Amino acid sequence: MEKLDKLLSTGPKVLNIGLQSFYESCETQGIPTVHIRWEPPAQGNPELLSLLDKLL
Repeated sequence: MEKLDKLLSTGPKVLNIGLQSFYESCETQGIPTVHIRWEPPAQGNPELLSLLDKLL
């Protein structure tokens, strides 16, 4: 209960990975937010991903 009480009294804090619009929405509402820009490796292209796997 103590952790829940703390969350409710201090408000949420957000770590956003990838979706820029979600980050912007949180910022607009005044929610402390950290945004990490992330994309799938090789933009999700299976052929490029296979080539990357061979390099590693």
